[in-house]
Amino acid sequence: MPVPEVAAPARQSAQQPIAPMTTLRLGGPADRVVVASSAAEVVDAVRAADEAGEPVLVLGGGSNVVVADAGFRGTVVRVASRGLDTAIRPDGSVLLTVEAGEDWDDVVATTVDRGLGGLECLSGIPGRTGATPVQNVGAYGVEVADLLVDVDLYDRAARTVREHVPAAELGLGYRTSVLKNTDAAVVLRVRFALPGGPGSAPLRYPELAAALGARQGQRVPAAAARAAVLDLRRSKGMVLDAADHDTWSAGSFFTNPVVDAGAVPGGPDTEGMPRWPAASDRVKLSAAWLIQHAGFARGHAGPGGRVALSGRHVLALTNRGDGTTEDLLALAAEVRAGVLDRFGVYLHPEPVLVGCRLP
Repeated sequence: MPVPEVAAPARQSAQQPIAPMTTLRLGGPADRVVVASSAAEVVDAVRAADEAGEPVLVLGGGSNVVVADAGFRGTVVRVASRGLDTAIRPDGSVLLTVEAGEDWDDVVATTVDRGLGGLECLSGIPGRTGATPVQNVGAYGVEVADLLVDVDLYDRAARTVREHVPAAELGLGYRTSVLKNTDAAVVLRVRFALPGGPGSAPLRYPELAAALGARQGQRVPAAAARAAVLDLRRSKGMVLDAADHDTWSAGSFFTNPVVDAGAVPGGPDTEGMPRWPAASDRVKLSAAWLIQHAGFARGHAGPGGRVALSGRHVLALTNRGDGTTEDLLALAAEVRAGVLDRFGVYLHPEPVLVGCRLP
């Protein structure tokens, strides 16, 4: 699926607020916004801005980004490309090819509706498909890395399109990749390998297995798993709802910390603390547990009550309607400092911070 050398002109506007483009509803204006409705238009818009020496912010669904109150001095390229194709591979699995601008949950729903399991545990995650390998999106025991085949990228330095870049070259790790926190390349297209049947991925997450009345490791109909995942996410305020301020968030604000085995907190305060083995004699801890047990309850409010921890899930920092990015970062800093003081564990933010940083 090559990208044409010349794209049709994309829609452009000046001094447009970024806040409505993000799930947090935060962020000041951009100097210019270009809506790119195809991979070719994405390449054209980014290349033109680069040639003009303008800073570029590539934005999809705005679900994993925190933008400064001052906004963005440059061009925002909104990826709105559409397209989804499937093909049977020689081994009977299904190659799913998706344009970067496709809504991720729509992609998951489409595969389940077509009787294709594999992605159902990633239901309800907001954002666009192009962002999923950047973040190595994961939930309920499944990560994009488990199914990703390759991606097509626009290499900004070389100003060329690289097709079929293998997943193995992307440095996929826990909520990260070589594409994160860098603007060197733009994802244009993503390909996944699905098993080819209607069964779900093996149930690895105890909470999900319990909700389905199944055993860990068992497979269930993908449609049933998707429904259960959506129910669980709604119960935590993790499914977007414009009328519900608990969903005005960037999802989980902090990643689960991974620490050396010798650095795992101990003592009576840590009784019952969840922990999981990680690579190279390291241990993954629960950020939510650490936050709660550092004294931050659900609904804990930040400055003036304009931002708060979700009333349903302490990992989500929410905009209550009139918050600012400064408010949100102050709350994040308070939580991070509280966990560090109580447990000696440093929490890292999961969203990309644009023009701002934690104090």
